[in-house]
Order: sequence, then C-alpha cells, then structure tokens
Amino acid sequence: MATVEIDEVTKVYPNGVEAVQGLTLQVRDGELMVLVGPSGCGKTTVLRMVAGLEEISSGEVLIGGRVVNDVSPKARDIAMVFQNYALYPHMTVAANIGFGLKLRNLPKSEVEAKVLAAARMLGLSQWLDRKPGQLSGGQRQRVAMGRAIVREPKVFLMDEPLSNLDAKLRVQMRAEVSHIQRRLGVTTLYVTHDQTEAMTMGDRVAVLLEGVLQQCAPPQLLYDRPDNVFVAAFIGSPAMNMYEGLMDPDGTSVSLGSQRLQISDDVFHARPALAMYRGKKVVVGIRPEHISAAVSSDGPVLQGDVELVEALGSELLVHFSLDAALAHVPGAAVNGQTEQPAADDVDATTSGWSVARVDASTKIRVHERATFALRPSLQHFFDADTGAAIWDGPP
Repeated sequence: MATVEIDEVTKVYPNGVEAVQGLTLQVRDGELMVLVGPSGCGKTTVLRMVAGLEEISSGEVLIGGRVVNDVSPKARDIAMVFQNYALYPHMTVAANIGFGLKLRNLPKSEVEAKVLAAARMLGLSQWLDRKPGQLSGGQRQRVAMGRAIVREPKVFLMDEPLSNLDAKLRVQMRAEVSHIQRRLGVTTLYVTHDQTEAMTMGDRVAVLLEGVLQQCAPPQLLYDRPDNVFVAAFIGSPAMNMYEGLMDPDGTSVSLGSQRLQISDDVFHARPALAMYRGKKVVVGIRPEHISAAVSSDGPVLQGDVELVEALGSELLVHFSLDAALAHVPGAAVNGQTEQPAADDVDATTSGWSVARVDASTKIRVHERATFALRPSLQHFFDADTGAAIWDGPP
C-alpha cells in the first residue's frame, strides 16, 4: 500500500479563480480519508490533482513517497470510482470489472479468477452476465467498485460514489464500502458533500471551505472540538444553533438577546481562554441534541416560542424562535439553509428558528411558550471577529 501526501498544493485556473489554496494533507497507509465541504469548496479538484486529471499550479503530490506531479494518471497506480459509475453499457458485468485487466494483457484465466473473486466479495456473482442497464443503482455502483478492486491499486480515489443512490440504499452502501475498504486495507481518499457520510465512513475527515482546509481530525473530535464556527455548523445534523452573545463582565453568564444563559464552571475548565472574553462579544453554539424541553431546570435554560414540530418516530425536531440574533456562518448550512452573506454585509445576522432534538414522548405544542434546558457543560464558544473556537489560548 502507500501514503498520499499533498504538500502546499494550490490550484489557480486561467480565469484567476483559486480553487485550492496551499493545501497540506497526508493520507496514511491503509486509511480512509474523507474530504468534505459544501459544493464548490475544491474537494473534487483536490481529488483530480491526486489522480493526475488536473494540473497542479504549485506544490507537490506524493504517492508512496514519490512525487507524481509529472506522472501520467495511468502510471500513478490508482483506481477511481466515479459518481456516475462510468460503466460500458454494451459490456457485461464481468467484462466491465475485468476491462482494466484485459488492457494489461493479463492471461484470460487470471482475469477470470480476479473478476470472480471481486464479484463474490461484492455479491455480484449471479449478475456477471447482465448488462449495466439491467442492474439497479446499487448493483452498478458495486460493479464500479469491482473494477477498481481487481486492479489492486496502491490508492482508491472515490468521487461522491453514492450520491446517485436513494437514501436507504446510500446507508447500506456506505457500510459496504467501509467494510470493503477495511478488508482490503487500501489507502483511500473519498470525496463527499454529505457530512453524515463523512462522519460514518472516515478514519479522519478533512473539512474544506473555499479551497482552504479548516480542520482535519477523527470524526468524533470534529464533533466534540471544532476549530471554528464553520466546522461546528457543518458537522452535525441538524446544524448547531449559533447565536450572537455578549458575556457579562463577571463571566457567569452570556446574554442572548433579552435572555441570560448561565455558564458553568465546567465550561471555563474546558475553555480557559473564555475568561479573556468577559464583557466582550462571542458566538455561542448549542447543538440541537443538547437541548431538551423541561418544566424546570437548575441548569442553563432558554425560553422560546414553538413554531414547528417534526415527528421522526424516535424523536422530535422542535423549531423555536427567540429574540437572540443568529450568527452568520458563511458557506455552512444553518438549520437546513446555506447562508452566504453579501460581500458588503459580512457582519449581518440572519433571522430564523433554533432547533432542539428531543425525545418522541415530549409533550410540546406549536405556538406555545416553552422552556428549553441545556446540557450545562456542552455549549460552544467562538471569537465573534475571527470565528475561531475559544479553547486554551488566544485565537
């Protein structure tokens, strides 16, 4: 197997658009690294530069320790799995899987053995004589995977391979892709815009925005300790609620509109730098799953007007309004909407609803005034000017 190293790579198109800016990233041997971010963030451009399908403006790409900037795609020993499957419609499943091996002039018996082995792994044995048009979307994606597997490459590159599947099949296929990748142990760079896909599949996840790496970490660390407001809002569904706040001079609470949110000692213990923000503006982040509807609470609470209740069977999504201003998170989905402030209005706030994820047995009605209890030690705080998370030291 091999590592993939992306060293200070930049891509500038002839029209001056800088799609990727000084990206440095290492995919470890056998690791499944996911590149995630909103549409247009540069993730597919990164994948294409690693594959050799896109010219690098500056920086280096190394595969297995070898600089491959000037190496042709076919000589990089990589295999790609595309969003649109890229299967030959006139060929059978077996011929599609074995096509790359046939081009290498391998003995027919060896090609057949490799195709059969891949088909058994992917549950395609009974479909080998079918044409792609006779298969379901999931089966066609398995064929595309099989074509990559039989080549036994050093690196898999996958460009949103599940995006054309329906929701139920995507859940099934992401588990299968993860299982196959771990079974084979092939270094994999996987691109998606779906943060749920990224969190469930990746050993590590690299979050991009406008061509700039925001954070790279294991999925749980991204969730628990995001580096900035963008990562915090992008990771998690529904998205983290973000409010403009003002810390009281004594540091015991933060004002959100007309309400005061108590700050526990545990929060200051986890975020020593928060003490430097007494009397200053901050951005406060609260995940929907850390909010519950409560009649009474000794901890921090917010009161809001219930606007909408969505029943999901095992839980409710409660949308509520309060007079606190929601903070802008450029490029991130906030409560299901992608917010992009105008160039001359970067400090604007957006009006909208907050979201709480509560137990299905919760008794709550639309148009009522409700009290929402917050998990005392799980609020997030960010610098109001830079968006950087407030943790151990100055941003």
